[in-house]
Amino acid sequence: MKKCKFCDSLNTHKYGTRLNKQRYKCLNCNKIFNGGKQISVDFLWDEYARGKQTYIQLAVKYGCSKRTIQRKLDLYQVKQAEIIPKKVIVLMDTTYWGKSFGLMLFKDAYSKENLLWYYVKSETNTLYIKGIKELKSKGFVIVAIVCDGRKGLFGAFKDTPVQLCQFHQVATIRRYITKKPKMPASIDLKLHVAMLKNTDKESFEGGLKMWFVKWESFLNERTINIETGKSYFTHKRLRSAYRSLNTNMTWLFTWYDYYELNIPNTTNMIDGHFSDLKNKLRNHNGLTKERKIKFINEFLRAKKI
Repeated sequence: MKKCKFCDSLNTHKYGTRLNKQRYKCLNCNKIFNGGKQISVDFLWDEYARGKQTYIQLAVKYGCSKRTIQRKLDLYQVKQAEIIPKKVIVLMDTTYWGKSFGLMLFKDAYSKENLLWYYVKSETNTLYIKGIKELKSKGFVIVAIVCDGRKGLFGAFKDTPVQLCQFHQVATIRRYITKKPKMPASIDLKLHVAMLKNTDKESFEGGLKMWFVKWESFLNERTINIETGKSYFTHKRLRSAYRSLNTNMTWLFTWYDYYELNIPNTTNMIDGHFSDLKNKLRNHNGLTKERKIKFINEFLRAKKI
């Protein structure tokens, strides 16, 4: 007696042949299907998600249609991983596919486990705060937080050490003064910022003060608008770069102030995670939103890097 491939019923009987393959009909769901070896859904998903096999490649391998492969993969159920509440350092960041579909992820720097994630349209402080509160409500003890330094976010976690990702800070300065600055003051600032991840708090803060003393008069230069007669700072973007560093100094070296906690100074662990996920999804272009979410859920559930 042949098990139905659609509903797993054993109430089936032979139903002729097609292309020299025995056909069966299920008396329970009235579906007609070919005989032969059953395709394991779990094994098929493993080939699809981790082996990077596309629908078409799997269809050719198993001698069936692309639609059959899709139907089989849709049957796969993402298994829920049990994460025991513990002390964690939360890395949190968001990545996007297009303009309105994003993934906000909360990851533990100690165990490298993915603790929590949301699918979002936009990255907001409210959602980050919600995520931290949800982790606390589940019993996690938040030792520290590492984030990209969104405006207003630090003030929401006054009782928890917060480290601003130094990689994001360097990227912010690069946007202000460009990757290849021409002005000597900008070149000096770029060289100083390049030392951020390889120096201690006192050295970096002292170097920034020396840079400011050297270029203070240059930063204060003003240009007069001929039409209005009003003046404005000539080097506004350079001033913004300096202000960003000076304002964020408190959070750039939290890892140094709380050295015993072993806080990462960047969110590179989570950024690399995002890159790996996007590379795997790139093999499966054209997925519906529901199938993409299913793929991501399985990836995040299983992944430790």
